[in-house]
Amino acid sequence: MKNTFVKLAAAFAVTTGVMGGAAFAQDYPAKEIQGIIQWGAGGSTDTVMRTVTPHAEEVLGGTVVMKNMTGGVGAIATKFVYAQQPDGYTLLMGAENPLLYKVMGLGDVDYSEFIPINILARGVPILVANNDAPFDDFAGMVAHIQANPNTVKFGSTGPGGLASVVTAMLKSKTDLQVTEVPYDGDGPALTALQGGAIDVMPAVLGAAIEGIKGGRMKAISLVNDQPSEALPDLAALGQSNPEYADYLPWGPFFGVFVKNGTPDDVVAKLTEAYAAGAQNEDFVKLMTERGYIIESLSGQPAADFLNNWQSVTAWLIQDAGLAKVSPEDFGIPRP
Repeated sequence: MKNTFVKLAAAFAVTTGVMGGAAFAQDYPAKEIQGIIQWGAGGSTDTVMRTVTPHAEEVLGGTVVMKNMTGGVGAIATKFVYAQQPDGYTLLMGAENPLLYKVMGLGDVDYSEFIPINILARGVPILVANNDAPFDDFAGMVAHIQANPNTVKFGSTGPGGLASVVTAMLKSKTDLQVTEVPYDGDGPALTALQGGAIDVMPAVLGAAIEGIKGGRMKAISLVNDQPSEALPDLAALGQSNPEYADYLPWGPFFGVFVKNGTPDDVVAKLTEAYAAGAQNEDFVKLMTERGYIIESLSGQPAADFLNNWQSVTAWLIQDAGLAKVSPEDFGIPRP
């Protein structure tokens, strides 16, 4: 009887919340909206959000005041937005990191507590090597590593970072005994690569493309299922090595989120606005030039994208021995 009452009370709360929200949403936005960016000024997430949001504002008819809130691999910003009222006046502007918080032991609040307004774009990982490395493509790299185990140095940005996930992906299908060298971000790691301190760096194409085009490093393979317009002559791993097809496409992403419980009409207005922003030619041009792929997903397609990303990545980390807690403990299915 008690459980039935709880369920009925919860249903009533949801119903009244939606009714109140519908009336409220007619005037939304009636004040400035906060856009909380998980990462620092000048970084990829910051650049993406500050490029797309002015175009979204034109459709929304309101102002989004963006603020960088760094720390805890994005967890500080995530927890801040989670603590606010679900009224659409606080947006979380972030990347993929919260989907790994649970398995990495970094916190219990992840994107399951939020509604994806728009998964804007996805980065394409790439393997780049020092110009003096004795290989020029993926097959050559594998052959060299297997002939010289533990002598090739791979850059890393720590457990759960893009480099560690890509390295785990490669190792899951190929015998690669390498030495991983940690750096505080892909910027320092790519600088170290150019100086010869490491041999190979798994990075996002957007961070490496200027170094490649400037001849300061060489591209080995795109970690993707198809070539990129930014480097059309570079082979994609999923095509040359189909054993990786189950993992691909994969890569870091950028998204705008609101807390669960935000009124449907508010979600709809924000979704319309950011979908328009993602189609703006200035935003598309920026993403294309940096080697990113426009996704612009909302609703169930966005939820499916997030679930698949979390499943693939969490289990790659688990199988590589990098996870603090098994994905199974959180009901994350193996892909």
